[in-house]
Amino acid sequence: MKIGKWEIEQRMFILIVLSSFAAASIAIVNFVIFTEKALLFSITNILAIFIAIFPIFIFKYMDYARGKEVEEMFPVFLRDFIESIRGGMTVPHAMKSVTKNDYKALTPHIKKMAAQMDWGIPADKVLMKFGRNTKSKLIMRVISSVVESHNFGGNLTDTFEALSNTALEVDRLRAERRLYMNSQLMTGYIIFFVFLAVIIGMEKYLIPVMTTANPGSLGLTQSPAAMSQEALAAEYKKVFLNLIIIQGLFSGITVGKMSEGSMMSGVKHSLFMAFAGALVYSVSGFF
Repeated sequence: MKIGKWEIEQRMFILIVLSSFAAASIAIVNFVIFTEKALLFSITNILAIFIAIFPIFIFKYMDYARGKEVEEMFPVFLRDFIESIRGGMTVPHAMKSVTKNDYKALTPHIKKMAAQMDWGIPADKVLMKFGRNTKSKLIMRVISSVVESHNFGGNLTDTFEALSNTALEVDRLRAERRLYMNSQLMTGYIIFFVFLAVIIGMEKYLIPVMTTANPGSLGLTQSPAAMSQEALAAEYKKVFLNLIIIQGLFSGITVGKMSEGSMMSGVKHSLFMAFAGALVYSVSGFF
């Protein structure tokens, strides 16, 4: 039995509320217990933030993935729909015929269009509503072209076929772009982990020297004479950890935008880079 969109949204809302409560509880405990331990305090705050935003990210990414799947299946639907019309079916009958096929995330939209046409709603209104519901610029452009051609007396089958070929070509170009940008994706990850290695090297070999420098430029509130070497080292480690997280967040967004053309796809890279970088840096502190 498939779960409806409303049920998914209800479950995600409950998950977001629970995760927010858990994150707030962790943050309160962190402020009470770990305030004096700078590195552990920062790591626990990062964990609380990650717990709070992860369900929201999952919900948004699922919506993004559904939209992407709809665009990928749309040319397949157009091809089957055109074949049904060429077989002599009317538009409503052709739409009802293709509902028997599986188009994954696009299937509910097609079934809804078939039902609306059975109720006697004009095809142009059904198609325009379908385009708006998908929230896809590509599909909306195709549907608008079909409706305009139909309104001005154009051949509906030829229009659908031409636009289907256009959609397939756009999909092919996107696949080629993703293949080409995979090298840029790997380059982005390599740059981030080289940065991480440099930061760890600085923490291992340069902190003993840096603890004798003036800490005011890094926001330290006390002078070196008033702080122990361990306290200064902890302050520098906190600064390095913040640098790693910032670098991971912005590098991930850049990598996702370049490789897939979407900020949302970059969020998953940001979360992975920031979390992996903070984890590797924290673990390296024990060796």
